[in-house]
Amino acid sequence: MCNLKRLTAVLTAAALSLAMSVTAFSADADTGFADVAADAWYADAVIYCCDNGLMRGTGDTIFSPDSNMTRAMLATVLYRLSGSPSLENENLGYPFVDVPGDSWYADGVYWARMTGVVDGYGDNRFGPSDPVTREQLATLLWRCAGSSDAASGNIFADESDISSWAASAVDWAQANGFVNGVGDNRFLPAGTATRAQVAAILMRYTQSQEESAPEPEGGRDVLVAYFSATGNTENIAEHLETALNADLYEIVPEVPYTDEDLNYSNSDCRSNQEQNDSAARPAISGGVENMGDYEVIFLGYPIWWGDAPKIISSFLESYDFAGKTIVPFCTSGSSSIGESAEALRALASDAVWLDGQRFSGNDTLETVEQWLDSLGLR
Repeated sequence: MCNLKRLTAVLTAAALSLAMSVTAFSADADTGFADVAADAWYADAVIYCCDNGLMRGTGDTIFSPDSNMTRAMLATVLYRLSGSPSLENENLGYPFVDVPGDSWYADGVYWARMTGVVDGYGDNRFGPSDPVTREQLATLLWRCAGSSDAASGNIFADESDISSWAASAVDWAQANGFVNGVGDNRFLPAGTATRAQVAAILMRYTQSQEESAPEPEGGRDVLVAYFSATGNTENIAEHLETALNADLYEIVPEVPYTDEDLNYSNSDCRSNQEQNDSAARPAISGGVENMGDYEVIFLGYPIWWGDAPKIISSFLESYDFAGKTIVPFCTSGSSSIGESAEALRALASDAVWLDGQRFSGNDTLETVEQWLDSLGLR
């Protein structure tokens, strides 16, 4: 069964010859790819699959939406979608003759074979470079989802062209809204699936599973609490929310900070006065109503003159953190997290504090995920 955790591993499609021929393209500011316009019907799906680690471009700024999806690519994508389970203890003594053990797609192909998601050809070949047909795509996704009983869907005009082994899968995919016809109510089962089509189907499938997944009893147990004066820390906090499926809480000052309040060159500005006053505790607007539900709190803030803003002290003194785990993170132009986290520990000494991390405000989701993996918290 495919598992829908957001994934740290991503599909590497660098083997495509098209990517090797790309030299310089200007990426679309909204999608990040030169060949994916922001208003393309598949743009949202491409962004979704890339952000969630299911697919990547075939080059730095190229996605190749109209290129065929190959069997190697699809096996790897579904392997990632399943959570990239370890293969260390599996018997891999049956490699296909055309799947080198050190190829980028080997793990995906072996996993798909072991789980029954995909079979090879009769002569022990897999055909990694062969294009995936639309009925094959529906079938592999159906098997990955557990081969559940198919609900009755509308009859395609070319229903008789669908192979008998794919009929249930196509009915399931259509009934659940994962695949659509291509005009005149035709399915075109033997037509090749493009990378754009696969991205769209993956997005529909994963979003449907996320919507139907039951909420754990008692709510989620990870909270990302942050203060962000200029938006940099907010960016990292949102990455953490995505990577951990956590709740997000913004520490909002009761009296907002103005540009002049943050003018560090003015020794009398509000932020400097607060940082120089060990007793300063700026008031917070609102609060966390269910702090008792959370076991882990990621606490984020910008670095102000080497320390956390005093409003973080206000936050820590507002709740009982006994037995909880606090993971600090900060944003700055160059300053490290330094002693800022150490200074905060005394304000919640009954909590378990993990080492903190400094980010730049524009660090990516992938960078944040790598940090989380190093902590063993995912």
